[in-house]
Amino acid sequence: MGNKSDKKQKLFYTIGEVALMLGEQTSAVRYWEKEFDIIKPQKNKKGNRMFTYEDVENLKIIHYLLKEKGMTIAGVKKKMSENPDDVRKTHEVIESLKKIRSLLVKIRDNI
Repeated sequence: MGNKSDKKQKLFYTIGEVALMLGEQTSAVRYWEKEFDIIKPQKNKKGNRMFTYEDVENLKIIHYLLKEKGMTIAGVKKKMSENPDDVRKTHEVIESLKKIRSLLVKIRDNI
C-alpha cells in the first residue's frame, strides 16, 4: 500500500514539465543535462527528452545547490561526486521542512 508521498508519479516527464517544476527555462535543463552525467533522459522516436523521476530528483538537487546555495557548476559536481548520499538526504530534509512550513503557514492563515 502506498502512502501520501506516493502521489501519482509518471514514468517520464517532458523537458517542459521538468522546467516548470524547477521554475527554469528548458535551456537551463538541457545545459545541466550536458554538464551532469547523472542526468540521462531517454529520447522518444521524435527525439524529445523524457526524464525519469530519478532524473527529476537529481535536477531538483542540482537546482537547489546552484540557485539557493549559490554554488558553481564545478562546486556542485564536486559535492555530488564526493558524497552523493549525504547531498540527497540533506535535500530530502530541506524539502520536508519546506512542506511543513507551507502547511503551518496555511494553518496560520486559516485561524
